[in-house]
Amino acid sequence: MLSVPTLWVVFIVNFLALGLVWTYVMRSYPTLAAAPYWAAASFVAAFFAAISILRGYVDLELPLVIGGGGVIFTICLCTMGIRRFYERPVSWQTTFITVGMTVAGVSFFQYVRDDMPMRIFIYSAAQATPIAMTLKLVLSRGEDHISSAARLAGIVGVLIICITMIRSVCAVFEIGGGISFVNFNGLQAALTLALVFLSMVWNFAFLLMAIERLRNEVVDLALVDDLTGVANRRQLLGRLEERCAMSQRSGESFVILVADLDGFKQINDTHGHAAGDACLRHFTLMTQMQLRPGDLLARTGGDEFCVLLPSTTLGEGVEIARRVLNTCREDAAGCTGADIPIAASIGLAQWTREIGACSERLLAAADRALYAAKNEGKNRFAFCGDIAPPLAPELPPQQIPSNQKA
Repeated sequence: MLSVPTLWVVFIVNFLALGLVWTYVMRSYPTLAAAPYWAAASFVAAFFAAISILRGYVDLELPLVIGGGGVIFTICLCTMGIRRFYERPVSWQTTFITVGMTVAGVSFFQYVRDDMPMRIFIYSAAQATPIAMTLKLVLSRGEDHISSAARLAGIVGVLIICITMIRSVCAVFEIGGGISFVNFNGLQAALTLALVFLSMVWNFAFLLMAIERLRNEVVDLALVDDLTGVANRRQLLGRLEERCAMSQRSGESFVILVADLDGFKQINDTHGHAAGDACLRHFTLMTQMQLRPGDLLARTGGDEFCVLLPSTTLGEGVEIARRVLNTCREDAAGCTGADIPIAASIGLAQWTREIGACSERLLAAADRALYAAKNEGKNRFAFCGDIAPPLAPELPPQQIPSNQKA
């Protein structure tokens, strides 16, 4: 039979190693709100496991009662970390109540009425309840799929709950023989070792969840403009190619809108680059307020922006461009003192069968419409006709008959 001290030593070594790993993660990635809870859980587990070994030097039962309460506290810290990982609030009061009731119940069935199966039942229930309350979070669908790391954490959580239930049933009905504080029977020892193993896997699943979250953040940073917070050119081009391919199969039209701030160089030269950055952010906000869910706004460089309008006709795109310009004009009319008025020129182009999957031709058409709007006096929009120009046009913009100006 496997002795209890051996199990606690396994706990101490494993959770000290995990604590060191989570401490490194916590210091390296301070924005990961769950890391402090998971680091604390590992060290707390090791500490209370060490206390449990002291039973050979002090009262036999007290260190195990305290150590068992510490294990429950550790599980509560782990589940609090899960809630913080998903940006949910945590309750220290609930944690302390859970631990306090567990210690009180175990103490009653130890010192008032000696009942080992009831003690195991209380410990098992206290372990399973916090885990069960987080299963919905880790197994919930985010962005139309469940994270593979979160799925692993959920599966392991379910297995831990199942084993704690089996362990309680075996203790109550004395399946496998009798047990004591010092020695477990073979079945109880195997179940306890399974819990130790699963607790390690559970914590490694947390680590995988953190790695997956950090990896996704890196991907997002590669696709987002750091000044305005909207999509960057890379994300726009990727989405535009996808949309062209989809439209080529379905024939559904869509529109792109290319915008350029008028006189932006003069703003930078006169008021400084900080003022120019503020103008870019303000224009981004005004434009986003006029877009629909599903529309993609991207900053493609400098003072240039592009809006992808899926499932949109040219007439609908013109209406959105008109709303954006009117918003800018109203905002400029209200400028006083040190406020800087913002004006923009906009070019539009609609996807056609002639463009097919060539997104560059669609962008070229929108750019030529933008140049036409600039040539007509700025602070207006223009749109390209049904046929997109070649990528290297021979005619100058003013000679293209397919452009129509507002």
